[in-house]
Amino acid sequence: MNEKNYAVMSEHELREEIAMLKEKARKAEQLGILNEFAVYERKALMAAAYLVDLDTITPGEMYRIDGSENEFFQVDYLKGRFAWGHRLGGEKYQEALPVSILSPLKVAK
Repeated sequence: MNEKNYAVMSEHELREEIAMLKEKARKAEQLGILNEFAVYERKALMAAAYLVDLDTITPGEMYRIDGSENEFFQVDYLKGRFAWGHRLGGEKYQEALPVSILSPLKVAK
């Protein structure tokens, strides 16, 4: 199987890849293969990161972490398809999150 790099895929190809990965994740979860489920979920998040316009992620801004009701992330800088920064509250260690899991706090009017 010759896998294509996400960076060279078209939007349509990325959306097909994400759908396929989510389906594989769903099947793995149903079969109780949780490590395989986690791998497919993360691959889908990475593919989705290539659909994000990096100009919409602003260093210094705060973002909501998708899937986490009250978790927020302050972006320090971008490197590739990852936002580097730290979560609000608790330990202030730096970590990298795929840009696909960040949602803006401010709603455009």
